[in-house]
Amino acid sequence: MRISARISAVAATAVAASLVLAGCGGGGEGSKTATPSALDIATLTAAQSLDPKDAIGSALPYFQAVYDTLIKRTPDGTFKPMLATKWDYDATRTHLDLTLREGVKFSDGTAFDARAVQANLEHFQKGGGGAAKTLAALKNIDVKDATHLTLTLSAPDPALLFSLSDAAGLMASPAKLADGSLRTKPVGTGPYTLDKAKTAIGNKYVYERKTGYWGDKLPFKSLTISVFDNETAVVNGLKTGQIDSAVLQDAGQQSSVASDTRLKKADYTFDFQALLLFDRGGVHTPALAKPEVRQALNLAIDRKTMLQQLRQGRGELTDQVFGPETKAYDKSLDTAYRHDPAKAKKLLAKAGYEDGFTLKLPRVSAIVNDALASSLTSDLEAIGVKVDWDALDGASALQKIYRERAYSAMVMNMGQSPLDWVTTQDLVVPGTFNMFGTSDKTVKSLLPRIQAGDGTKAADAARALNKHLVDEGWFVPFYRMQYQLVTGPGIKAQPQSGMAVPSIYNYAPATS
Repeated sequence: MRISARISAVAATAVAASLVLAGCGGGGEGSKTATPSALDIATLTAAQSLDPKDAIGSALPYFQAVYDTLIKRTPDGTFKPMLATKWDYDATRTHLDLTLREGVKFSDGTAFDARAVQANLEHFQKGGGGAAKTLAALKNIDVKDATHLTLTLSAPDPALLFSLSDAAGLMASPAKLADGSLRTKPVGTGPYTLDKAKTAIGNKYVYERKTGYWGDKLPFKSLTISVFDNETAVVNGLKTGQIDSAVLQDAGQQSSVASDTRLKKADYTFDFQALLLFDRGGVHTPALAKPEVRQALNLAIDRKTMLQQLRQGRGELTDQVFGPETKAYDKSLDTAYRHDPAKAKKLLAKAGYEDGFTLKLPRVSAIVNDALASSLTSDLEAIGVKVDWDALDGASALQKIYRERAYSAMVMNMGQSPLDWVTTQDLVVPGTFNMFGTSDKTVKSLLPRIQAGDGTKAADAARALNKHLVDEGWFVPFYRMQYQLVTGPGIKAQPQSGMAVPSIYNYAPATS
């Protein structure tokens, strides 16, 4: 299950999953034609709302089907025109001029224009969704005419173009933004429309190709996204031909399809798993205020054994939170902390914790299974740190972790963005994952240089920040997890830079 930074809710039951599988359009092994007209995708991520303000992460394909973005992001992460045909920053990088495509209409007949963009950006920014913070720097929107507007920022945002190619850039009919109907009746300019009669929100979503779409026609007449609550059911669907494509995250399930020559597999990494330390100021756990203690935690973890036993070696060891696509990435930092319990004990003693301490951690079973909990408990207790697990369900986790800020750390799966500033905003700038707002002199001096986004200087600052975070033990990463994009006969697909799952534009018939 993909439960990432924001603990996405996957609400489908096993019964619902079996019904969804039975309702997929494939009809059994060998039923797909050589050039299929329908695409059936399986996922473990549900979208309880199709209002763009609620779009985030692995749920993005649901929205891409009906809503175009201002900017299109290709599989390798480059930006291309979509609803915006041109964009230009001023010298300060605090003003972004957008030129919009002419003659585009929403499926309700409303014209797409600069006022519609303004309404959508304000709706997203103020909507309270999990990705709303990506427009935090947006201060003003100046509409020049129907096809030109300027976005004014309170400070440079090196990730703004990425955001406008992601959830923040989704455009819905402005006539529907205020009445709440977009949750179940999406109205956009996108390549598909939602077939409401065949759709069961939360379980199965069926889209039909739009007649008269302004852009290039997508190759599939229909798109179905089905929600499952376990990867075993997904694999069964792939093997029988009822599902065309899915991303498998579980190492055991990846192994189970290895010998099936009908299925094509593409490995890639996106999420990393880590013990994210929140309490570097020692609010709940005074020991964590000491860098020697945080370094000791890193030395205590036997990452190599964890990766081999928990994920059958499917992944890459890492001690850094910045991913390989970023400028900050330094391959040598992947092995900065070798497993060394003896050295860890010496560091604890130096910090005044020779007898160890207790670390209370929340446990959401979808993230921390028994094997992972046992591994961490054993590694940390070997240096004198007692782990006190507090079992939580999805609802109580959100309340206690993020609102009450009741814990000093948490085991979590996090996506590794290709952009330095996205990772910096998520994990270093005070906010959701720096909930106690801790910082230091070095971090404060480097952040403005990264935020300026001016080429070499920003890249140098990002690398310096990364090394500083590793040296200071701000986090305890374990490994980047290997995912597997699996496709059936007749379908080809590509992973998507900046997403855990492919964009809907990354699928095509294998013969194309």
